[in-house]
Amino acid sequence: MKHLFKPQMFKGLLALLILLLIIKLLWFVVEVVWLPSTGVEHAEEKGGKALYYRVKLTPNEAPAPTKPTSTRPTKPQGSIKDIELLAIYNASDITVITVSYKNKTKVLSKGDEINGFVLEGAGSNFATFSKNAKTYQISLLKSKKGDNSVSTTKSTASGTPSETRSSSSKVEGDIVDAGDHRLVDKSLVEHYAKNMEEITKNIGIAEQKEGKDLKGFRVTFVRKNSHFSKLGLRRGDVIKSINGQEITSYNAAMDVYKNINAMDSLSLTITRGKEEMELEYEIN
Repeated sequence: MKHLFKPQMFKGLLALLILLLIIKLLWFVVEVVWLPSTGVEHAEEKGGKALYYRVKLTPNEAPAPTKPTSTRPTKPQGSIKDIELLAIYNASDITVITVSYKNKTKVLSKGDEINGFVLEGAGSNFATFSKNAKTYQISLLKSKKGDNSVSTTKSTASGTPSETRSSSSKVEGDIVDAGDHRLVDKSLVEHYAKNMEEITKNIGIAEQKEGKDLKGFRVTFVRKNSHFSKLGLRRGDVIKSINGQEITSYNAAMDVYKNINAMDSLSLTITRGKEEMELEYEIN
């Protein structure tokens, strides 16, 4: 039988193992005697870049709110050209005019305001207004016949508009229904002749036109229990004439107003629906 290993080879391997064991024992001795017990320290590298970045995970904050600027639209400034002068009544103690503004008529006395303009006075064919320490003048519109306003002596009273305006003290007179006519206390006539603004508070009057022609004045409202309700006028009535004079212009109406204190009677021709009727008054 043939041997796989020779004795010489076995002895060589044994000798090699013994040599390796001796070398390992010698290294152990060196490690215990000369090397530090805590192991080898490695110098820490300084100044390197960080391997991470700070990231903000919260959503972006809205910027601090700023004080909003005013976006309110400025009020448009009115123009004196928007006002048309239709009629003037200018006496020594009172100034009353009729104007048209935005297709509506309005009666103004001295010191009244319209479109931001204050009535300061009037002449024979013009009216003077003030606004923001400036003075404006508008001329009277001429009617088709070319007549101008009804006016008398220009007022010479001095003082502020509130001082020259007549007092609106309470009146004691009244209106009594006498059947076929009505009795009007003269103190009422005198009071309303000097306080035209009180007329507009108690009765509304608007133009009644046929096409472009003025055919009278329509009553738009009458204040309940007022003196004007006692005159027998109703809403919707159209005043056609006064004392037989047709009211086809503002001048005709102002002419009656100017002479009201000298009258002892008054008659109104009105239409109510399709009916024409007369309202008679006695002033005493």
